[in-house]
Amino acid sequence: MFIVTIDSGTTNTRVRVCQGNAVIAEASGAVGVRDTAITGSQCALVEGVRSVLHQALSKANVNVESDEMQILASGMITSNMGLCEIPHLSAPVNRDDLASGAVQKVLPEIIDHPIWFIPGVKNNVSKVDLSCCELMDVMRGEETETIGAISLFDINGPALIILPGSHSKFVKLDNHNHIVSSATTIAGELLSVVTQNTILANSLDSQFTNNIDQEYLLKGAKLCQEVGLARSCFSVRILDLFSQTTLNQRANFLLGTILYSDILTIKNSQALAFEADSTIVICGKKILRQGLEILIKEDEFFIGKIIAVDEDSSKPLSVIGAKLIAERINELKNQPTKQLAGE
Repeated sequence: MFIVTIDSGTTNTRVRVCQGNAVIAEASGAVGVRDTAITGSQCALVEGVRSVLHQALSKANVNVESDEMQILASGMITSNMGLCEIPHLSAPVNRDDLASGAVQKVLPEIIDHPIWFIPGVKNNVSKVDLSCCELMDVMRGEETETIGAISLFDINGPALIILPGSHSKFVKLDNHNHIVSSATTIAGELLSVVTQNTILANSLDSQFTNNIDQEYLLKGAKLCQEVGLARSCFSVRILDLFSQTTLNQRANFLLGTILYSDILTIKNSQALAFEADSTIVICGKKILRQGLEILIKEDEFFIGKIIAVDEDSSKPLSVIGAKLIAERINELKNQPTKQLAGE
């Protein structure tokens, strides 16, 4: 049987086709729920997901009419701007809860085959107002990656899993590996905007660092700690105008400045209630992962085990997590006393 995973977020959709333990084909497209938000219509999202899905199936030589397959979808595709809105599950949540909460739906405009939509997760906060808004957080897609990370890296909670990206996600696990809370920042998106769409673009040639310079990374973080994000960001221009720094050094300085705000999130977020001796597992994109690893290891506050993992592109966390959730869905389907959300 083929396992097909759809990871559809705000701006991009990726489909992977798996057979056994291998990803045998994949396709992606620049389409996501942002298109729905901009146009007020799901047409672009429907057409984009349909196109990417059938591209991947074609590459894998899957016969849609006769081959047995199970399709799973996660990410913003389950939001109110997506294709199958599912309310967030309230933490604590584990793989069983995600499988039980999954919804099966046929969308003939995409494919005449059932799709299992995996729900997102929210922090367990009964009422949100100005006094406690920082306690609340949400995720769609990262819950599936977290299930994959727990399995692939043999994580034993309590732990904090860091998934850096455009929106960096910090996922707290308890000693039973339940997702108990999360916190989100826009560090990656902020880095992109500052690098490419502010006066600093001229000082950085609109480029990110591709090689960590620890000295400049740490200097940027230290200045952010002392004078704040906005001032330390502008110091990139000062370095450009009055010093002999290289472009890569300035890019590292900015990276340290922005990532330090994530360090503050880990330390101070009420949503995480992080304990200094907790294990930290850092996943995600190489430069962001390396930057966070250095800043955390150089900070005396953190006294627990710190693990930075190199992700294998042939074993995406979202695919591993989706397959594990699919296994549990199938087990629950075979238990007559269990009722799945989509049945």
